[in-house]
Amino acid sequence: MLKTTALLTAALVVLTASPATAHANGDWAGWQKDLAGSRHNAAEWRIDRNNAGKLKLKWAFAYPRGDFNGVRSQPAVVGDTVYFGGPDGKFYARDARTGGARWEFTLPRADRYAYNSDGPAVADGTVFFGDSTSRFFALDQRTGRLRWQVQLDQGVASTTTSSPIVHNGLVYVGVSSAENTLPVTYACCTFRGHVDAYDADTGALVWRHYTVPEPVEVGTWPNGAKRFEPSGAGVWSSPVIDRRTGTLYVGTGQNYTGRGGEFDSLLALNARTGAVRWTNQVTNADTWRDACNTPDAEGYCPGLKDGTNLDYDIGATPNLFTVNGRQLVGVGQKSGVYHVFDATTGQVVWRRQLGVPLPSGGISGIQWGSSYDGQRLYIATYYADPGTLFAVDPATGRVLWQTPAPEDGCTTGGAAGQPTCARAHGVPVSSTPGVVWLGAGDGKFRAYDARTGRILWTHDTVQDVRGVNGLTGRGGTMAGPGAGAVVSNGMVYVQSGYYPEFTGNPNGPVLLAFGL
Repeated sequence: MLKTTALLTAALVVLTASPATAHANGDWAGWQKDLAGSRHNAAEWRIDRNNAGKLKLKWAFAYPRGDFNGVRSQPAVVGDTVYFGGPDGKFYARDARTGGARWEFTLPRADRYAYNSDGPAVADGTVFFGDSTSRFFALDQRTGRLRWQVQLDQGVASTTTSSPIVHNGLVYVGVSSAENTLPVTYACCTFRGHVDAYDADTGALVWRHYTVPEPVEVGTWPNGAKRFEPSGAGVWSSPVIDRRTGTLYVGTGQNYTGRGGEFDSLLALNARTGAVRWTNQVTNADTWRDACNTPDAEGYCPGLKDGTNLDYDIGATPNLFTVNGRQLVGVGQKSGVYHVFDATTGQVVWRRQLGVPLPSGGISGIQWGSSYDGQRLYIATYYADPGTLFAVDPATGRVLWQTPAPEDGCTTGGAAGQPTCARAHGVPVSSTPGVVWLGAGDGKFRAYDARTGRILWTHDTVQDVRGVNGLTGRGGTMAGPGAGAVVSNGMVYVQSGYYPEFTGNPNGPVLLAFGL
């Protein structure tokens, strides 16, 4: 369903989004790696397909076990410092080579448990990140001192999983909510997804784009709780920007109640004003609450009876790339489809079904993000019987190779015998020249040959490790936006332990740092 509000003029010059020209140094300063969302470090020359199998654990950072134990903050590396947040309500700056302490910042007290829920972006001497209570922070990169703080949303369950991106003095971030997972006794739902642009120096809101109209009361639920429609369409994913045309691209989630708005859509917005350039809605109807997972709660699931309770978000970050001089934007969906659009008009160029669609929960599809190295797209599927890593031709969508999660993933190492183990990839894909990096639901972290898909190296993260901070931690399920690999200046960083209960882990999760 294409909705075009104001198309870019043909006279505009399109961006050639080649990762090879983006960032000449080896830094990985934000979740997307670059404005185009490549998740590819073209400047990495120390680690390649010939020596990736020799990687060793150089240091680890272990989080204390607490009220929440899932790691969601993919690190950022700039110069000799790695920046990351933990489930313990703290944000850290550490020596990238040794793990030695630089500074740490404790999140201010909130009305609910607060922890770092996205990956930081480092730009112009400032570190930007959001937390689970939808607060957004700007810290001094050198000292960790708070420069400014804003509240992105006032909703009782609003949160920030969208990692920020910085461009031309503005910092952009999306906002979502877990309101649709609250008990059915709750008056549901009033949350409206939105993407915001803030002045990077002051924190002043420059523009906000809502994804649904303001919800209105339309009656009650069977238990008498108030019912509001439409709602939802949260922005779970992280935006990317075409710097030449000044266009911001970001995906949206499903409705919580009612129908309407820009749910399950890729948005193209004017990066300076937030005005809509085009939207492409990839699902006709999708209204889902957590109640949809309970068959006898039909009266509380607004899409169960008519079969629209799909949860087919575009929860992945887009990739910008050029084919034969034509600027394209691709993005994965939780239905298992990877979509590619003309970046200027929003018209579909090609689509490829890579995962088996499983409704209600969206667990079969493409989660968080894919990688583009200038030649191939690398796309991974979650619970897709099994989860699989694909290399895809960006021009046509033709699958060049595919490597399923190994059969022995749940029968070897720390995952052996664990009933919750799964051959699944619920993490974003990363790449460097010749190598693709991907963690899995079995707790294994793997390096793949970018030409053939052959596994070059495997590390079992489900084992106790002593952290440089004096604590013992243990990895586990590798899932969520924080478990994407960051490869910078001859080192590989990855978080592990999204569900510490995976192995009855008595310890907290870990950040692992590998080198040759």
